[in-house]
Amino acid sequence: MPGAMSTPSKPTAPAFTRWRPKFHLLAPSNWLNDPCGPGYDPCTGRYHLAYQWNPKDNEWGDICWGRATSCDLVSWEIDPEPCLAPSAPYDSKGIFTGCFQSTNLQGQQDGTLTYFYTSVKSLPIHYTLPYSNGCETLSIALSRDAGRTWERHAQNPILPGPPAGLQVYGWRDPFVCSWPSAPESVREAARQVVGEGDVMYGFISGGLVNKTPTVFVYAITRNTLTEWKYVGILLDVGLNYTLSRWSGDLGVNWEVSNLVTLTNKEGTSRDFLIMGVEGCIPSPDPNRPAARDRRIQRSQLWTCIKQNETRGQTQTALMQTSFGGIFDSGLFYAANSFFDPVTQRQVVFGWITEEDLPDTTRKEQGWSGLVSLPRTLTLQTIHCVKRARSTTSLGDITSVEAVPDEQGTYTVHTLGVELDPRVEELRKGARVLTREALDLSFNVDEAGTVMAATTSTQSSGCFVPLDTTRWEVDAEIAVGRKCSRVGMVIFHDEDYTAKTTLFWDPVHETFQVERPRPSNINPDINHAPEVTPHTLFTYTNPATTTNDNTASEIETEEPLRIHALFDSSVLEVFVNGRTAITTRIYHSGGRTKTDGPKCVGVQFFADAENAGCDADAHAHSGGGAGGKEAPARLIHATIWDSLACL
Repeated sequence: MPGAMSTPSKPTAPAFTRWRPKFHLLAPSNWLNDPCGPGYDPCTGRYHLAYQWNPKDNEWGDICWGRATSCDLVSWEIDPEPCLAPSAPYDSKGIFTGCFQSTNLQGQQDGTLTYFYTSVKSLPIHYTLPYSNGCETLSIALSRDAGRTWERHAQNPILPGPPAGLQVYGWRDPFVCSWPSAPESVREAARQVVGEGDVMYGFISGGLVNKTPTVFVYAITRNTLTEWKYVGILLDVGLNYTLSRWSGDLGVNWEVSNLVTLTNKEGTSRDFLIMGVEGCIPSPDPNRPAARDRRIQRSQLWTCIKQNETRGQTQTALMQTSFGGIFDSGLFYAANSFFDPVTQRQVVFGWITEEDLPDTTRKEQGWSGLVSLPRTLTLQTIHCVKRARSTTSLGDITSVEAVPDEQGTYTVHTLGVELDPRVEELRKGARVLTREALDLSFNVDEAGTVMAATTSTQSSGCFVPLDTTRWEVDAEIAVGRKCSRVGMVIFHDEDYTAKTTLFWDPVHETFQVERPRPSNINPDINHAPEVTPHTLFTYTNPATTTNDNTASEIETEEPLRIHALFDSSVLEVFVNGRTAITTRIYHSGGRTKTDGPKCVGVQFFADAENAGCDADAHAHSGGGAGGKEAPARLIHATIWDSLACL
């Protein structure tokens, strides 16, 4: 919980650099949290990204906005001083999260840039504490020199706090968008408060006490951005609403909520709300401890929303939830996005936390937190789906929408999340290695532990040597029906005892990241595994004619695709373009606690249910060791070692 600042820490050089990433965006030093105000300036052709920053200490407090600009979202120019700092009475306690518009307050593109931000005049603020009305207000800052300097709007704050008469847990983090797909019922509600005209929508995150987390919706006339008129709450889901393990706990208070509309290649659209969720109920499994059990009970989730069919009868919310999922299961929070007019994609950044470090170790290093690599969102669509790997009914997978088709199969929709293609700029100059068409056999011992690389496994091609801690892997694996674990191992030392294991468990339909023990550093570092739901779908190909002139449908299970980037201590993993895990690997590759991390190789592996199995024909061709079929087959993998330092 935000509180009083401690005495500023004095980091030593080895501690400062030991786990500090090389190509992620970081503050010059000290504390960083939410990304703020992402956007594109068409007048200069540059991207802007701010972030919450305490330039004075490596603790939360005195929150300012740091700022960075880029021409490609990969290489950043970072301002050494805050662009906005607490100074006015209404924001004397902090400049909290907000958004960016590349127009003036009349909606015109004349070179003026606009920030909407949460201005804070009293602390503490937390969903577990009574809320003080007026502690959070909505304010504006303007720049007329391409973002180099910013001045506050004379009429700040433009909103004095939550709508009158509502008891809230929080009210912050403005987000503005056009929402062209808003249903007519929402448009009519907006017209009632602003009249006819070109309307935009403002969204402020929070929650109603003892009722529901939600988003407060405002109508904004495009040529008068200072006037926000309250329309209603977006959703009423109740407290700690949970569809299933596939969707997560929606908690009691939301932060940094973004509404985005995504359209697939066929023209099908869905509206999604992406939100940081506070107040999740812990549900530890004593038999399978996970990293999240030792963290703040919050999540980064998403939900697909649709018109509220009962509005005006028993409900007051503008919309209702349809299906939803986990945006990132690891150390990723406060996702903030913008529509990029250059690529016509929704681009997302998040805060990668230092939450797994004990405070003493975190303070020693003199910095805390960083910004994720840019991600893009899609409406992922898979046609002719017959089933998932292990779940009996597609309807039980509440992170997808399964629409019946005329063939007796389903069209599956879900939120797709992948790295922005421009991140490939990091590959320039990297050492490139490839592997193709390899059987992945039994590299797991009886206890279920991935065995160390040996001369045999290295010569088989399943092992790929690494020279640096800056690498990327993109791999596709066909998985047999009796495979019990399949994935890849990153070895962190020459004797192959310290390792990070990324694997899919087809039986339990989970993807996991097992992390190495911190050994000679601080034994209290949280290194428990990251665990998230994930499945593969089987679909049918169009009927083909066989030799006896009969039609035959061919069933195919999608391959497992693992796309991972590692940067000193940061691991971002994307699975099949719809599951994401961001985590930290706090390992020392040397003999002292000040030694930096190390990566010596990647090994692909698979295991079977009974130490050997017959794999499906679609999974591979060719035999494994001893004449047995391998449980999985590596279709192809590309590894880029020594990614660029920025």
